Amino acid sequence: MPTSDNPPFPAVLRLFSVVVIIVLIVGAGLFFAPVLVKPRWPWAVTPFNARFLGGFYTAEMAVMAALLFWNRWSPGRLVLVMAFIFTVIVSAASFVNLGYFNFGRKAPWLWFLVYLGSVAVSGMFLWRARTRPSAKGVTLNPAWRGYMPAESAILGLYGVGLLLFPLTFSSFWPWPVDAFHAQVYSAIFLAGAGGIYVVWRSAPREELLILGLAQFLVGLLAILGLGITDAAVHRIDWTATGTLCWLSLFGWIGISGLFKLYAASRFSPQSAS
Repeated sequence: MPTSDNPPFPAVLRLFSVVVIIVLIVGAGLFFAPVLVKPRWPWAVTPFNARFLGGFYTAEMAVMAALLFWNRWSPGRLVLVMAFIFTVIVSAASFVNLGYFNFGRKAPWLWFLVYLGSVAVSGMFLWRARTRPSAKGVTLNPAWRGYMPAESAILGLYGVGLLLFPLTFSSFWPWPVDAFHAQVYSAIFLAGAGGIYVVWRSAPREELLILGLAQFLVGLLAILGLGITDAAVHRIDWTATGTLCWLSLFGWIGISGLFKLYAASRFSPQSAS
């Protein structure tokens, strides 16, 4: 994309991306090395919650790496919108559930520092660029333009449900989810809904790629993490209606991401310029 249409971000945002990626490596450890990371996490997490969080942080790390790699308004706009939504909601859920944190340890203080700092940085850049139009994008076909608003609405409504009525909307999950974790998980759905809406309104190729990658990894790692964890603890009823609904939800998210990756791959960089 031409620089005038898709300018680079300031160096400070690149530094911010590096710092966030370093932090996310720790979060991804909940998926790949939960025995090492769980004792150092800001609050106590069960095996299933640990792997689920770790899978999401792995997906988020890949998205932040894309921002570091491209370092331009597109796909930075998408990444910052999703990061802002996620960190605002998780920060709010953390403040509402302070009882989960032992402030005699360093980890909770670092948690709030990182999240509030991320809210401030992403919010500041989005505010400063609020009048900037999106970079020139590809033209989505009518099927995509009809599907994406519905997808955004479904994820958004479910995210709101998890946030406001956490125990009710998480009751079908394959493992017990308390109110705090359900509210944290609501941020995943709301950030996804916001990202889909951004791309639906204007779809630069890089943003469609990043959104597709994020959804594919979230769906894949959620299901893979459930299977890996249950292989060790054997607590999931794989034929239960709730489990099948959960698998369908995250399977749909992952497959939707895969189709977005395919759609983006059909457009050359030149076709979007």
